[in-house]
Amino acid sequence: MEKFEKLTGIAAPLPMVNIDTDMIIPKQFLKTIKRTGLGVNLFDEMRYDDDGNEIPDFVLNKPQYREAEILVAGANFGCGSSREHAPWAIKDFGIRCVIAPSFADIFYNNCFKNGILPIALPQEQVDVLMKEAEKGANARITVDLEAQTITTSDGEVFSFEVDSFKKHCLLEGLDDIALTMEKAAAIDAFEEKAGAARPWV
Repeated sequence: MEKFEKLTGIAAPLPMVNIDTDMIIPKQFLKTIKRTGLGVNLFDEMRYDDDGNEIPDFVLNKPQYREAEILVAGANFGCGSSREHAPWAIKDFGIRCVIAPSFADIFYNNCFKNGILPIALPQEQVDVLMKEAEKGANARITVDLEAQTITTSDGEVFSFEVDSFKKHCLLEGLDDIALTMEKAAAIDAFEEKAGAARPWV
C-alpha cells in the first residue's frame, strides 16, 4: 500500500450529506475483486447520463477538478452498505483524502485499509474548506498526516485527530497483509516449534 505522509493537491467540493456507498460506486460495478479500474465509475449515476455521456455540471467532470486528490463532503459520508469497492473506486480515481464532518464507521475503517485518509472535522471548519475547494485549481490544500494538520492556500491551519495505530499504518503504507507479514519471523518460528512438538499434525 502506498504511504501517506503529506499531500498537497486540489480539493473537490461535494456539499451533499448522506452520500452512501451505492452513490459512490453503484451495485452493478461490484462484480470485480480487483482494486483497480473502478475510478471511471466513481459517482457513476451523478457523473454520467443514461447514454453514458458526462454530465458537465458534476464537480469531478469539471476541468479544474479532474485531477482532484482531496474530496470535501457533507456529513455521514460513506453510509449504506459496507462494500469495500467504495474506497477502491475513490482511490482508483486519484483521491487520497476525504474530509467531512462525519463518516459511516465501516467506510471510515475501510479507507485506512486502502491508503485513504478520512478526516472528520467540525462543520464550521468543513465549511471553510468547502469554500476553499470551490476556488478550484487556484487553491491547493495541504494535508500533513505526521503533524495532523490541514493548511489552506491562505495559510489557515486546522488540526485533526486520528487513531495512532491507523496513523502508523498509513505513514508506513501497511495494509492488513503487510501487518501480518511484519510478524513473518515469529509465525515461522511458531510453526517450526509446533511441527517439532506435534509432527503428526
